[in-house]
Formats: sequence, structure tokens, C-alpha cells
Amino acid sequence: MMDSVSEQRLSQVCPALAIRVRAMSDALVSQGIYIRVVQGLRTVDEQNTLYNQGRTTPGKIVTNCKGGYSYHNFGLGVDCIPSTQDPDQPFAPDWNESHPDWRAMIAAGEAQGLNAGGDWRTFKDYPHFQLTGSWPVGAPPDTVRILFRSGGLQAVWNALTIDPAPVLTDDEGGTQ
Repeated sequence: MMDSVSEQRLSQVCPALAIRVRAMSDALVSQGIYIRVVQGLRTVDEQNTLYNQGRTTPGKIVTNCKGGYSYHNFGLGVDCIPSTQDPDQPFAPDWNESHPDWRAMIAAGEAQGLNAGGDWRTFKDYPHFQLTGSWPVGAPPDTVRILFRSGGLQAVWNALTIDPAPVLTDDEGGTQ
């Protein structure tokens, strides 16, 4: 049960990632937790702007990845935030990373085969989830950038080696 804002952002990322994020959301809804995708695909320029924050521009450091070195740049990363209220109300992000909903969100993402930034040891990125398949969990390897330069996002997505997509169930227990 993703909202229209989340669906718009998921429409720009790798379909295999979008499927897993929707399944993560469905699992969380069954626990009374609602999430929104607040970031999906980012351009290299957008990534560099975030990287410069807290370094050469004002603000808190929010990433250690320069442009081209984040899975967001290849449609393989999303940032999700839980809400403090149900979906019938305007979305109210819960930025309290110590709230149990964050741990539930991380567990639900990992259950779908996503790598959760909230479990990283050196730079906790609680909202971040990525689908890396056989590629390293850290920065995307040079192979990804080469694929992107030669064939765009689709070339990257086609080369992604992942486990089969999860089987989703509808509210009545049937498969979708």
C-alpha cells in the first residue's frame, strides 16, 4: 500500500527494487506501519550536491558518496521513512531513528533481500535500502559505471544478478 508520492519515485528505479520495496511496505502495513519513499533515482549532480552538504556547503553530512558512487545514481537505492500516523492522514515523517518502527522497517527490507543502511557499521543511513545483487554493498563497482555509460539504466538493471523476486500475497492470501 504505497502512496502516490512513493509510486512516482518507484517508477524511476529498477523494477526489481520497486517490487521489493512494495513487498516491504505490505509487510509493514500488516504491522500498522506506513512508509513513504522519500528518495529514489538521483542524478550525479544531485548526488554531488548532497555530498557537498556539510563539507563545502552548510548543513549536516548526509552521505559519503560522491556522484556516480551511490546506488541511487543507478536506480538501485531508495530512502524510506515511516509515518507517525495512518495513511488517511497527511504523511507525517517519523525522524526518530530509535523508534521501533525503524527497526521493523529495516527487518522488512532485509527480508526482501535489500541491504539496509541502518545496519551499516561506519555510517548509519537508516532510511537507505539498496538492491546490489552480487555487487558489493558499499559503492557500486566500476563495472556499474561502465555499463551505465554504454547503455544507461537498463544496461545496469539487466546486468544485476539477484535472487528471484519475492512472492507477494494479496489481502486474502492469494498470490498476485
